[in-house]
Order: sequence, then C-alpha cells, then structure tokens
Amino acid sequence: MTQTSGADSEVGRLRTVLLHRPGAELQRLTPRNNDSLLFDGIPWVSRAQEEHDAFASALRERDVEVLYLMDLLTESIDASASAREQAIRHATASLRLGDTLRGHLQTWMHKLDTTGLAGAITAGVRNDEVRGGFGLVTSLLDPHDFVIDPLPNLLFTRDSSVWLRDRVAVTSLAMPARARETQLTELIYTFHPRFEGTARVHGWEREHVEGGDVLLLAPGVIAVGAGERTTPAGVEWFARQVFAEGIAHTVLAVPIAQERATMHLDTVCTMVDVDAMVMYPKVADSLRAHAITCVEPHEDPARLQLSVAQGEPFLVAAAKAMGIDTLRQIYTGLDPVTAEREQWDDGNNTLAIAPRVAVAYERNVETNQRLIDAGIDVVAIKGSELGSGRGGPRCMSCPVLRDPLAHHP
Repeated sequence: MTQTSGADSEVGRLRTVLLHRPGAELQRLTPRNNDSLLFDGIPWVSRAQEEHDAFASALRERDVEVLYLMDLLTESIDASASAREQAIRHATASLRLGDTLRGHLQTWMHKLDTTGLAGAITAGVRNDEVRGGFGLVTSLLDPHDFVIDPLPNLLFTRDSSVWLRDRVAVTSLAMPARARETQLTELIYTFHPRFEGTARVHGWEREHVEGGDVLLLAPGVIAVGAGERTTPAGVEWFARQVFAEGIAHTVLAVPIAQERATMHLDTVCTMVDVDAMVMYPKVADSLRAHAITCVEPHEDPARLQLSVAQGEPFLVAAAKAMGIDTLRQIYTGLDPVTAEREQWDDGNNTLAIAPRVAVAYERNVETNQRLIDAGIDVVAIKGSELGSGRGGPRCMSCPVLRDPLAHHP
C-alpha cells in the first residue's frame, strides 16, 4: 500500500502539506483584541489571501499536494455526527459562558449547516450574532464581545500537529488564545476518512508541546525547544513517547533563553539540507542542548528510564546525535542589525521542499543570498501581510508526507 502520511526529517522530498488559507477569522482582528490574539498588527486580509495562494501555488509547482485545514474540518464534520458533537462541545467549553449561554449556543450551533458550523468555531461568534439565550452573562457582555473567540493563528498549521514517521503527534498549545486549534486538529485526525487508523501520540490535554519547537534533525534525532510555549515537562513526556514508540533514539532538549522564551525554536533555526541549518547568529554560540536517551525501554512511557546528558553547544550535540562531523551553519546576515531585522521577519523560518530546496520570504534579501551562496535553491514568496502574525513558511505548513530521507543524496 502506498504511504499517504509520515515524515522522518525536515528535508525529505515534500509530497503532501497541510495549510490553512486565511479567512474570516483574520477579519475579526481589531486594535482592541490583536494583542490578546497574538498578532502584532491588523493584516490586510485580501492581500494575505493572495500571498497565501501564491505560497500554495509555489508548492504545487514543485509537485506538492496541498490539503486545506477548512476542507478537512468540514469533511470530518460531514463524515461523523460524533465529530459535530465534539466540535460544538469543545467550542462552548469555556467556563466564562455559564450554563444558560452555553446551552443556548449549543442549541443554535446544532442547527447550523456544516459550513456555518465550521465558520463559527474558527471565525468566532460575537454576542450580538446569536439571538436569544438572555441570561446574566449575555446581558452583561458588550454586544461586540466574543462568546466564542476567533482563531486567527490557525494560519500556522505547524504548531498543532507534527508527523513522526507514520504517526502524528497532536500537540498541546500553551497560549489560551490558541488552545482550541489543536482540538480541531485532533478532530480531523480522528474523524476524517483520509486519516482512518492513524496512530497518534501526545494530545491536546497533555503537557505543553508546540510544533514550532519540534525539529526532525535526522531520522531518529529530534530537537525540541523548551521555553514558555513548550515546557520542560512537555519535552520530557514527548521524549518518553517517541522512545516507547521507537520513533527516535535521541531527543535534544534545547532551552530557549528567557528573553526569547515566547519564540519557537524554528524562529531561530531551520534545516535546509541534510547537514545544513539556517540560523540566527546571535544565538549560535549560546544555544545549548541536553541529549536525552532511553536507558531502559518499556512499552509504558511513564516507566521508561531516561538519561539526560549535561548541556553542550546545540550544534555540537546535534552533529553527534546525527552521526555527522559538523552541522553546517548559514547565518541570517553577519551584520548584527540586518541579522536581527531578518530574524524578526522570519528569515530563519524556512520550509524545505527537498534537500537544498527551501521556501523563504523574499523580503529577507541578505539571508536568501547567503542561502543561495551555500547552494540552496530558494523559492522566494511574498509575505508582507502573512508575516503580521510573526510566522514564516515553516510556521504556515504542516508536512503530512515526506519521502524517507534515505531515498535522497
């Protein structure tokens, strides 16, 4: 049977990717709520859609199958009454709703068609958009307050799931504004016919682990950033699971400095070849890693015995675990000001389509030139509006299927 999902690296030939085309959820952003919803500004939505369509087209031109999250969500809800029930229950679980408003919302949502329901749980519902249910909560809320919050960060599909060989890790997002995203991802992997029978690890109720912190450095070697988004407890439990499943022999726990704790690991480094990484030079010397290995295997992850090595430079630890002499570094500019500007504009956040082929934002001119000089084929895309949520091509994509790395030079 032809494999339809799975990945063992960051750079194996990309075959299938999950994206989310910006939609009505971005139109819900205002100067009043954009900070709490984790956006730096108010994006021009139609332009963001144009840029995203061009991104998807660039992938298709390289023979990558593009799946859209909203299509999978509506198809999942259509496929199963249990999926509809779960979607409504999760969307209305917030304690701030109260029983009266929650009951009214659930009744209203059950009457929506599939498209309307998918729109409500992703774009959110304002107090003035639901008639009736007049209890204390809705009476005291401003008409324009959201009773179900929008999910503008759905754009960043990398964070809510990570494929590990032939199974998928459903992650657990730390920020309250993003918690429901991974519930929708889990719903898709549970109920969509395409993913029937797919084995899963982790889950949205577990310790916090975010996909932007997970780098598949090589088959059997996984680096996981640890900071405010992915917690040390999350790294430990994630490591236990991948060892129990035989997915990896080494997990590198990479502490993220306090001043950058809200960043993901992939905002400072991403793989562009089997032995090459684009990296923010300011952290190259300070980033460290603790190699975690399994001392005594056990089918129960909680009963595994782990060995945690002393910290050493990240690039050194990574090369050792990968079984190579050196992990090549390609910096986002050597001038400190340029490097900082291009890191902020997601110059490090590239998406590898294959070894030595990577998608990057065109505005990071110096970083892209350094990639080209290092032999990387850069597929440059526009991102002036897509980047307003602080995420680049890697953040916006969840690889569902890559060729095993061993099939490539």
